[in-house]
Amino acid sequence: MTIDQRLERLTERHEALTQSVELLAASNREMAAENRKTAAENRKRDKRLGEIMEGIARLAHVAEIHEQRITDLEGGAHPTR
Repeated sequence: MTIDQRLERLTERHEALTQSVELLAASNREMAAENRKTAAENRKRDKRLGEIMEGIARLAHVAEIHEQRITDLEGGAHPTR
């Protein structure tokens, strides 16, 4: 194998590696964009879930108050907690 053939082979390998790196970099950028989008969606979901949990806690409190009022109206003792 001559020096020119070796150089040509090395050049071809270099070009193939360059293309592979470019494809990997593009794939990495794409995945990073998808991850940012997913993170934003998760933050929105987490916020909404927090709001729902707060609403449930308020409803539970209202239910307890109503239970106490009913017990008082019926003249009974408060349930133990």
